[in-house]
This record gives sequence, C-alpha cells and structure tokens, in this order.
Amino acid sequence: MSKDKDKGFVTEITPQGEDFSRWYIDVIKKAELMDYSPVRGCIVFRPDGYELWENMQRELDRRFKDTGHRNAYFPLFIPESFFQKEKEHVEGFNPELPWVTEAGGEKLEERLAIRPTSETMIGHMYAKWINSYRDLPLLINQWANVVRWEKRTLPFLRTSEFLWQEGHTAHEDEADARKETMTMLDVYTDFVENVLAIPVIKGQKTPSERFAGAVDTYSIEAMMRDGRAVQAGTSHYLGTKFAVAFDIKYLSRENTQEYCHTTSWGVSTRLIGALIMVHGDDRGLMIPPKVAPTQVMMIPIGPPKTREQVIAKTDELFAELKKAGIRVRVDDRSDVSPGWKFNEYEMRGIPIRLELGPRDLENGVCVLVSRVTGEKKQVPLDNLVAEVQTMLDEVHQQMFDRALKFQQEHFFSVDTLDELKAKLEEKRGFALAGWCGSEACEKQVKEETGATSRNIPFEPFEKKHKCLVCGDAAEHTVVFARAY
Repeated sequence: MSKDKDKGFVTEITPQGEDFSRWYIDVIKKAELMDYSPVRGCIVFRPDGYELWENMQRELDRRFKDTGHRNAYFPLFIPESFFQKEKEHVEGFNPELPWVTEAGGEKLEERLAIRPTSETMIGHMYAKWINSYRDLPLLINQWANVVRWEKRTLPFLRTSEFLWQEGHTAHEDEADARKETMTMLDVYTDFVENVLAIPVIKGQKTPSERFAGAVDTYSIEAMMRDGRAVQAGTSHYLGTKFAVAFDIKYLSRENTQEYCHTTSWGVSTRLIGALIMVHGDDRGLMIPPKVAPTQVMMIPIGPPKTREQVIAKTDELFAELKKAGIRVRVDDRSDVSPGWKFNEYEMRGIPIRLELGPRDLENGVCVLVSRVTGEKKQVPLDNLVAEVQTMLDEVHQQMFDRALKFQQEHFFSVDTLDELKAKLEEKRGFALAGWCGSEACEKQVKEETGATSRNIPFEPFEKKHKCLVCGDAAEHTVVFARAY
C-alpha cells in the first residue's frame, strides 16, 4: 500500500467546516461505534461504542455509590393511570409515549406506556416502602433503557430508545432534598469535566425548560465544535408533587404524617455524542483516555528479519501495561502497512500510539505518539508504564484545555435580540444575555433565532441588567444557544 493511499483514506470523512453533521455521521460510522437498526430512530451499539458507555457507567456508578446511592431495577411498562396522577408530568411526555395495547393476542384492560422515565413507577413503589423518617433518605439509582418517540433523531444524541441512568431519592424535608439535587449536579460536573474532559456551564433551567413536574431543574451545558449546545446532565428538585400524587408519606419525628420531598437526576448515552462532537477533528475521533476502550495501541514495525524479536518484546511490554491496568491492544498484522495503521487508529481516537522497531529495541526505547498533539516522545522501555500513565494524564488535560479554549472563544455577550441574531450568524456559539423573566420574551428569542435558553448560570462571566427583547430590567442573566 502506497504512502499516498495510507494518508488519503481519511478523505472519506467530511471536514467539519464543510458539513459538521455529515462529519459526525461519517466518523461514528467509520469508527464502528454504531450502526442503524431496522427500527425507526433506534441504533445498534457496536462493541467500541458500547464499551465507551460501559466505561462511563463504571465511573459514574462508583461516584453514585460513594455518595450513598444503591442500584435497583424497575419495570419497563408503566400503567396509563400512573401518568394521570401527575398532570404536568403526563402533559410533558404524552407526545413521545409509545403504548402497548395488546398482549398475548388479547386487548389490555389498561394501556401500558413503555418507560420514558420512571418517576411514576418509582413513586408508586416508594409509597409502599416508606413508612417512617427512619426509612429516609431513600437513595436509589437505576441503569436502564427508555423510549421517547422522537420526531427528529441523531445517533447517540437523540434516539427513540436510549440508555441512561436515573436517580430517584426521597427525603424528610426540602433542605435535604435540595442538597441532594445540588450534590448530584456536582457529581455530574466532576464526571463530565474530569473524566470526559468536557468543560460545562452549570446553572438552573428557566421554567419553560425545566423537567415536566419538577419544581426546579438544574443542568450542565456543553458546547460542541459547531457552537451548538448539548444538555449533558440534569438534576431535578420535585418538591412534594410526586409524593402527593402517589401518597408517599412518612411518620415524622414529631409523630405526624408528612409528605416526602423527592428528587430525580440523570445522564444518558447522549454523552457519547457529546464527547465526539466536543473533541473530534478532521482526522476523526479523539477519545478521552479515562473512557477510551483502548488507551494505547502498540504497533511493532521493521523488516521481516527482525520481526520475531520485535514481536517478542512487544508482547512483553503489552503484559506490563495490561498488568498496570492500562487498556492496551497490539496490531502486529504483517499484511497492513504501518502508515495505514497510524491513520486508522488516529481516526478511531486512541489516545496513545506506541511504536517499537528494531533500532528502538537496540536502544532500549520506544516511541509514544499523542493523538491530541501528534507529538512523538522517545521513552525508555524500563520506565514505560510510568511514561504511558503520564502521557494519558497529559492527553486528558490537553483535551480539556482545547475544549475550554474553544468554549471561551465562542461565548459572547449580547444586549439586544438583533445583536443576538447577528452574532449567531457571524460566529457560532453561546450568548450571555439579560432576560426579564417573561415567557413571551423567551419564546420570541426562540422564534426569531432558533436559540433556546440553556440555563441561568451560577457563575456568569458578566452580569446583564436589561432584557434582550423588551429592554426592561433583567431578572436573570441567561445562556442562549442553538441546541441538539
């Protein structure tokens, strides 16, 4: 295979600047993360894509358990009557609900919804399990699939069926429930920034954007490389709404019957789409080391006469890295050129490439190549594990810094709706603007720009004083952006 052909294969990926959506589909298909299923809006997770989710799941699950939560599992099917108990909740989800009306050849007496979220089912069970303040707080998480019949779909980011986790907790009072809500938002922030290397904006959703049935919803928002937003995680304070609807009561310390205060929070496989869109480039994927299915790809190189010796050393180093807990693979195929391998694994986003040839072997070194910078570093073989671990940490930090720099360069301040329109046309990204609190003004922004309020950030880089639409005093400083 010629050098030109080795280098040219990535032309099969559409450049981001030409068509970002096409680039995204090209990359996830070529990297074999997913494939389309015959069911509308549903995808098949291929091993590399599913392993990404498994690695995320492992990292999140540990954090959940460290904060006192335990895992359980609840039914996929939810009786229609459950949804009728919380009016706002059913109105929010009704357009997306698929229903089971027949089973075993017979029509069901009551329709069953396929789970879009589990507040209603879990509320029903909590009413049975909670009797006294001694049963509180009840802190449960569920790993599951959910179905929402989306009109427009995009693999990982918005599909009719997706995988997620949903936490559901019950508390004695508002203070404890609100503390839980913010604790889990912080857990998500820590995970997305320190594992996925994605900087986020943390804040509170406006009333029109909050979860159906919630008192308050909080989110972390991430910026993709096309300037659009992805809601990377949400945490909801539900007050006593679901407790009243499902009669979740407890005997208080004062010997009175009280309603529980509840919360729910969740992230989904849309995080896979987010990390691809935040970190990828025109060469393909760039996978954060802490969740990468393969962290190091070893490629032995050199002429056939030295092959046996180089392969033997490669196998020895592979065992060392694997023993140290590093996810490592070897491509020792002799019928594929090293150049093709270099390009292939760069496209697949593997954080580090390790090259070992006969001359390296003589000198007791190998070459490590960073996916982020392309930098080649010669390192001693007798210190390989430490060198690899150091480079994995460096790659993570470089990815985070790169994403943060892009976010900062595409995060601007506007004072008027006309200014927002102009900015969104000339420079993709997020806009910080004042908002009076009127739903009409918020709606006008969406109608005229296609941007929605992402959240009211806890720490805006600037405080805004006038509403961008009506010019009245701003009640909030809000992040607006077009979103997936």
